[in-house]
Amino acid sequence: MQLWGLLFLVLTNIVNGEEVAGTTAATKPNIIFILADDLGFNDVGFHGSAQIPTPNIDALAYSGIILNRYYVNPICTPSRSALMTGKYPIHTGMQHTVLYAAEPRGLPLKEKILPQYLNDLGYASHIAGKWHLGHWKLEYTPLYRGFRSHVGFWSGHHDYNDHTAYEHNLWGLDMRNGADVAYDLHGKYTTDVITEHSVKVIASHNATEGPLFLYVAHAACHSSNPYNPLPVPDDDVMKMGHIPHYKRRKYAAMVSKMDESVGLIVDQLRKSNLLENSIIIFSSDNGGPAQGFNLNFASNYPLKGVKNTLWEGGVRAAGLIWSPLLKKRERVADQTMHIADWLPTLLEAAGGPSALTNLSQELDGQSIWQALTHDEASPRRTVLHNIDDIWGSAAVTVGDWKVVKGTNYKGGWDGWYGPAGERNPHAYDWHLVPKSPAGKALVALKMLPSQADQQRLREAATVTCQGQSSQGSSCKATAFSAPCLFHIRDDPCEQFNLAEQYPKVLSDLMAELARFNSTVVPPSNKPGDPRADPRFWNFTWTNFGDYFHYDEEPISGDLSLVLKN
Repeated sequence: MQLWGLLFLVLTNIVNGEEVAGTTAATKPNIIFILADDLGFNDVGFHGSAQIPTPNIDALAYSGIILNRYYVNPICTPSRSALMTGKYPIHTGMQHTVLYAAEPRGLPLKEKILPQYLNDLGYASHIAGKWHLGHWKLEYTPLYRGFRSHVGFWSGHHDYNDHTAYEHNLWGLDMRNGADVAYDLHGKYTTDVITEHSVKVIASHNATEGPLFLYVAHAACHSSNPYNPLPVPDDDVMKMGHIPHYKRRKYAAMVSKMDESVGLIVDQLRKSNLLENSIIIFSSDNGGPAQGFNLNFASNYPLKGVKNTLWEGGVRAAGLIWSPLLKKRERVADQTMHIADWLPTLLEAAGGPSALTNLSQELDGQSIWQALTHDEASPRRTVLHNIDDIWGSAAVTVGDWKVVKGTNYKGGWDGWYGPAGERNPHAYDWHLVPKSPAGKALVALKMLPSQADQQRLREAATVTCQGQSSQGSSCKATAFSAPCLFHIRDDPCEQFNLAEQYPKVLSDLMAELARFNSTVVPPSNKPGDPRADPRFWNFTWTNFGDYFHYDEEPISGDLSLVLKN
């Protein structure tokens, strides 16, 4: 009788998705998180533009779930902090602009982050690429925060060939293998460096010792140093000859190189027999910088705004999730999701509901795993896009309504920017998808949908704007103007301000913003410290804070007096 009771308990736990005693670590899914940098909403094929070929990314999108109401923060560091902590940046002090390389700060050490949570479940965690969450002391860098290996860079950007980063009139090398400066990688294209490390990690992973968490944080498609803002091999640029504008052509080639990287990673998962038990996420960290912004040439068409604005073009990202574990795939998801949700979502995917029991109640992220797996309603109803009391801007979405208060850049990037790309569905080369490395791997698993189904999914994931509306007005946001209100499901392009028509809705959303603002942690930004100057460290960006008795206050004056001590 006791035996039957035990068997019933085990079966019940399996049905409920709980991890049960005796489950081997090898049965937990491998997690591959691929984060693009500054990729525009309109710069992937599955969102309706045929201008930039992204067949590997598209293959994952069509055979997985396209996240069509997926939000991130408007710029690099805040988004990465939300991904790693499961918290809105206003609750970690990371909400204002980015972390600059000379700043003596980082993501607070009291925060337990994603790889540390996964390591507790038996994972081996690795990172390839960009960190951008602090390096002034080694304890803020990846190897001290849960990752076993890191090949990549610590700051926010660098040149893709010489690997130097120019910032605020300071210039130095920023490429690392672990904690060591990777001089030997000089001249190797950064996207290739990130790909090679990713493939090496997958190929050398021993599945019997536990599952793999691989965080692939691309430099692409962030612009580089001013002397060569869009570095990419000439041969790749020539493949984009159909694009008339030369800078857009170079940007497209950078995107294409990243897409090839995705294909090589998927193919190595297949070769290593890891693909069938993997979860792959592809996401941008923020909206794209349109022509002229940061010397770049992304497109968020038809969404309003750009990177580092709170319009949809700044916070609504290209994203997807792929896995054989998803019971309802090959669809476009309308479930609302924020980048902070990945931490609890992936923990539940890895360890079942029991893995969520020890999470801090202070987390802002919510697990969307059940909603995604079974195509159920998302538990997330509210998305705080950001509150920046320094710049006087804030935005929140509740249900189908969004309020935007204030603006960044004095309204200079509050318009709609192209290029639209090639919108004719017949111009999209469907044959590239099954021929790509990712497509071939999915064909072998019998997971790539038919071309007809791909066309249906692509059409459903294409955002279009209303031509006109019987109500509403245009929104001119300034630091002192009244807030603007949008019905974001019907008006994703934020064309029609409905604040006057729906004052009660506006009042409710402003109250929600005020509630969030009452919980804000002050921004942790600090002035650049002259001790960080790469000239003092063999022209490298380094963990300068480890070499001084540090009182947390930046110094000024003649550094030579300090360096002699």
